[in-house]
Formats: sequence, C-alpha cells, structure tokens
Amino acid sequence: MSGFGFDLLRLIAKRLGLGLITLFVVSLIIFLAVNLLPGDFAQEILGQGATEEAVAAIRRELGLDQPMVQRYLSWLGGALQGDFGTSFGNKRPVAELLGQRFLNTLFLAGVAAAIAVPLAVGLGVLAALYRNSVFDRVANVATLTSISSPEFFLAYILILFLAVVNPVFDSLSNVSPDLDFWTRLQRTMLPALTLTLVVTAHMMRMTRAAIINLLASPYIEMARLKGVSPARVIVHHALPNALAPIINVIALNLAYLITGVVVVEVVFVYPGVGQLFVDSVKIRDIPIVQACCLIFAATYILLNLTADVLSILSNPRLRHPK
Repeated sequence: MSGFGFDLLRLIAKRLGLGLITLFVVSLIIFLAVNLLPGDFAQEILGQGATEEAVAAIRRELGLDQPMVQRYLSWLGGALQGDFGTSFGNKRPVAELLGQRFLNTLFLAGVAAAIAVPLAVGLGVLAALYRNSVFDRVANVATLTSISSPEFFLAYILILFLAVVNPVFDSLSNVSPDLDFWTRLQRTMLPALTLTLVVTAHMMRMTRAAIINLLASPYIEMARLKGVSPARVIVHHALPNALAPIINVIALNLAYLITGVVVVEVVFVYPGVGQLFVDSVKIRDIPIVQACCLIFAATYILLNLTADVLSILSNPRLRHPK
C-alpha cells in the first residue's frame, strides 16, 4: 500500500475513533436530557386522576423504577446491537417503527439534495463570474432572505402559493410504502422545496466566496494574462481548487437535511423520523425519543467524517499536513 493510502486509512481510523467517542458522549447527554424532561409517561397514560399505586405499577412494568445508570447501560448495550427497546405507547419494537420512517426521511432529504446541490453550485459559480452585477446582488439578497426566514415560514409561503392559490402540489405529504415513485415524489415536493430554500443559500454563498477568494491567486492571474475567458478561468481553474470548502459545506447541509427536518415534517405532516420524534415527545415515549436523537447524532457525525475524507481527496495540500 502506498504512503498516501496508508495515511488516508490512518486518518479515517482516527476520525472514526473520535466520532465514536463523540457519539458515546452524545448518547449520554441524550439519555440524561430525555430522562430529565418534565412529565412522566405513566402519568401521561393514566391521566391526572391516576392513583400513586397505578403509576408505580406501570413504572415498574416499564423498568422506569430502576436506577438511571442501570437503565443507561441496558439501553446503550441494546443500541449497539441494533435494539432500541420497545415503544411505551404501542408495545412495538422501536427499530420496527423507525425503519419505514427513516426511509421516508432519506427520500425527502435525497429529493432536496438532488435539487439544492446543483442549483447552489451553479448559482455560486454564476455569482462569482458576474461579481457585483445585478444578478450577484439579487442572488445575495435572495439567499440572505432565505437564510433569515425560519423553515415553518417558508413552508407556509410555499403552501399558500403552490397548494392554495395555485394547486400544483398537495399541502399535506401523505406518503405510504405502496405509492409509486412519481406519486411519492409529487407529494414530497413541497417539503423538499422548503428544505431546498434553506440549504441552497448556505451552499451558494460558500461556493461564491471560495471561488472569489481564489481569483486573486497568481495562477489565476496568469491564466487571465494568457487570454483565457473568465468562464473557463472559474470552471477549469478556480472551481477544482475550491472543492474542499464547497464539499465541506455541502456535507454539513446534507447532514442538516436529515437532522433538521423536524419542523418541516411537522408542518407537512410528513411521516418521517422528525414527525415520529415530535409525536413521541408529546407522550414521553422515551425509547423512541432516545433512538431518534441517537440516529440524528450518528448521521451528523458520519457525514462530517465523509466531508473530511472528501476534502482531503479533493485537495492535495491536505494529504500531507505539516
């Protein structure tokens, strides 16, 4: 194996080890935070008129009367084996409940990414190519507006114009496993467009900034002096060297597409992990809440690791750090 291949594997192993340590710390924080939430599942199920004996019986049945350390070790051991426990609400395995929901969230994130990534990179390249032009200023104003607007506001604006005034898409995303691809895509489009508006702004501005930062480099000046067209200078000379920061911001925004979908899924009643998470918090269904948080954390850490590796592969200067 070459020296670069060995260094890359060592770097991946190091980052993966740090990721596992981070995930362990996050799992501890998740467990403590969820178990310290006000309210009690047993009390929630039985209502305000429940007797102390009935509440104690349900807590004993669910294992909530055990010491917190014992419950954490039991939960962590099961999670390492893919067993997140049993839902308090419907007595079904949490992994079974999360399976289809996670696939739905991945589908939503995939549709949003398929629209947002090429759109953001294209707009960023054009904004850098026509810097300080009307197009650049309009794009900057639009992206700043998009970044400043909360997801639920953008969602309701899209519902108003694309589902009420002009009924192009459905306002509620009623997707199910038996739907064909195009029907599922049509019902997923509004939440996907909402996420696209949120993440495109970050990626577009980073692409523009990374390319403009490289335009002052000596090799760019040399290309210009040789008579190379501005478009070719950006696409063939600046863009390849700006890939590292662009890949980083794309990976971080892809992580957001999976971990930050909670508000969007709730607005459109989309049957994903975010909607399940909110519903479970309402009734204090601790196993589902813990599993959702752990999945979000693991996804974010994995995509960060992927961003690091891709940045190193795309930038030779990062392969041999001093």
